[in-house]
Amino acid sequence: MIARKPSWLLSLVAVLILLYMNAPTVVVVLASFSDTSYLTVPPQGWTLRWFDFVLSDSRYMRAIWTSLWLATGATALSLILGTAASYALHHRLVPFRDAILSAVMAPLVFPAVVIGVALLQYVSLLGLRGQPFVLLLAHTLITLPYVVRSAMSSLTGINPQIEEAAHVLGASGFTAFRLVTLPLLKPGLVAGAIFSFVTSLDNVPVTIFLLTPRQSTLPVKIFASVEHGVDPSIAAASTLLVAGTAIALILAQKWVSFSRFF
Repeated sequence: MIARKPSWLLSLVAVLILLYMNAPTVVVVLASFSDTSYLTVPPQGWTLRWFDFVLSDSRYMRAIWTSLWLATGATALSLILGTAASYALHHRLVPFRDAILSAVMAPLVFPAVVIGVALLQYVSLLGLRGQPFVLLLAHTLITLPYVVRSAMSSLTGINPQIEEAAHVLGASGFTAFRLVTLPLLKPGLVAGAIFSFVTSLDNVPVTIFLLTPRQSTLPVKIFASVEHGVDPSIAAASTLLVAGTAIALILAQKWVSFSRFF
């Protein structure tokens, strides 16, 4: 069967769609370099002073560090819990496997605002509102499905006889998993970890309901700053967030082809 080359019209439509989807991002990035004190596109002069303002402002820096430790912690917990859960679910080591899998994947289906309101009511009922670990657990909840989904995809492609051979040679269950199965899971875990990190880093709907008055993440800080007016410093902060997300996705594509999992 001879593969047909895509027509020039189809290619043009694809390029136009990509330009339309990325136009808002391009506008924000260009505005962050503007030399004026208000948003202008194209920029009237070029400067990096807005990036310097963001990186030297204590409020923005606290928000950036909060976002980074929160995303890192949620990703680490998601990797630990997601790897164990995917292995147990794939090998059907727990009862009600389908129901548990549906519950784990539920954050991908429910609107983020609904999850945020539900978590706020739940932690308030337990008297845990304002505790710093609540936000970490909430981000783990919304990032866990990415690790489970990617890990189970990798487990599906692993020949179970490989692990069985390790058992036959005398390896315990944990040793066989650590030395045989886990290295084979690496592509899926890397993809899941990067998507978890990006999801946590960019999240607003869940985070905004659970933050304490003294806490703020970079996306929430940007969201709150827009209410007081839009200036190039907000565009610069948004550009930093976009750049961080883009770097994570580029690394994911370089290390593993994440299109295999999502």
